Amino acid sequence: MKPFFLAAGLLLIGTVRAEVTDAGPGGFILVHEVTISANRADAWAAAVDDVGRWWSDAHTISGDAGQLSIDPSPLGCFCEALGEQGGVVHLSVTFVNPTVALRMTGGLGPLGLMGVNGNMLWEFFDSGDATRVKFSYAVGGFHPDGLDSMAAAVDSVIGEALQRLKTYVETGNAIRADVD
Repeated sequence: MKPFFLAAGLLLIGTVRAEVTDAGPGGFILVHEVTISANRADAWAAAVDDVGRWWSDAHTISGDAGQLSIDPSPLGCFCEALGEQGGVVHLSVTFVNPTVALRMTGGLGPLGLMGVNGNMLWEFFDSGDATRVKFSYAVGGFHPDGLDSMAAAVDSVIGEALQRLKTYVETGNAIRADVD
């Protein structure tokens, strides 16, 4: 099983704005924004319908992002198939406004094995001929070392994901190789 979060940092191209806006022993909040050269409907469709084509293999349980899917309906699932009827719910969909916002609730990756919960919000805004996409994730709960000790690693994963989405939408290429 590949680790879901890599502790190593990722240097992102200047087109992504990122920040851990708050972090403490009981939780953290992070926000990432990027402008994608595509209309909002296309950016939304790629983000939601093609998640397995742009998410990193390294941030899955199976090691194959192609096994990921999102059912964009209330109580839908950001899930990963593990074969032979196995699978994992990474996050549950709790709000959908197509082409505008998708909110998913739960503990992403190893956070799901801890006493934590979180709300991840993907927002899509018109920005001229482009789309500004904002990923926010607020996590709270308990970890013996404090959740602030995990904020940078989670921030890196979410930042990488948003950069991969941007590249996928703008180039049309499936990005399945890990970003080094």
